[in-house]
Amino acid sequence: MKKHIFIPLSIITLFLTLRCSSSDDSQGNTIPPAKATLVFPDNNRECTEGSNFTATESDIRFRWNAADNAEDYQLVLTNLNTQITENYDTTMPELNVRVLRATPYAWYVTAKNATSFTTQSDTWQFYNAGEATSTYAPFPAELLAPAMGSTIPPAAATVLLEWQSNDVDNDVSHHEIRFDTANPPVAVLESNNLEQSITANISSGNVYYWQVITTDNAGHTSKSAVFQFRAD
Repeated sequence: MKKHIFIPLSIITLFLTLRCSSSDDSQGNTIPPAKATLVFPDNNRECTEGSNFTATESDIRFRWNAADNAEDYQLVLTNLNTQITENYDTTMPELNVRVLRATPYAWYVTAKNATSFTTQSDTWQFYNAGEATSTYAPFPAELLAPAMGSTIPPAAATVLLEWQSNDVDNDVSHHEIRFDTANPPVAVLESNNLEQSITANISSGNVYYWQVITTDNAGHTSKSAVFQFRAD
């Protein structure tokens, strides 16, 4: 005599839901989350919309648009003065974070789901307002190339150093480029560069360090991180 086993419909539904999660398409292929679009704080702007102010800190609500196929997010926030990075996890497309006043920051959001895939947003930077002031220091320059830890091919006699600088007041006046085999670099390659790139001479077998100091029309300065590369 055959025995019939009855499986409740609710269990079947749960099983199918787990098999056909939002991380898979109709053929069962893994779908990475879409890139989150940043909303606030605005890029390359002063942020004055914090709350719970003290003399040194304020709370800022970071916001971004929800990313398709994302189940949670990680907000990555870097203090551009100290280069200290902190990570914050959330399931919502917004997060309240306490940050220092009168301080420049960079931030981006990584969208994640149940798979091992993640997708990173663009990187924005902002200046968290301090006490009332009429001018602001430039953001530390973002070094672009050569990338940190990269290697320049053999026989190359020169290298193009490239960076990007921004300022809330939009009044960057010049850059000082320090380029050296010592860390931190002290030798000045150019002290009055008006562009955002410069060519430097290199020799095979050396490790080079470079840094950009940005100055605005009010005389405020900021220092970039120090990057290094090797000339083979």
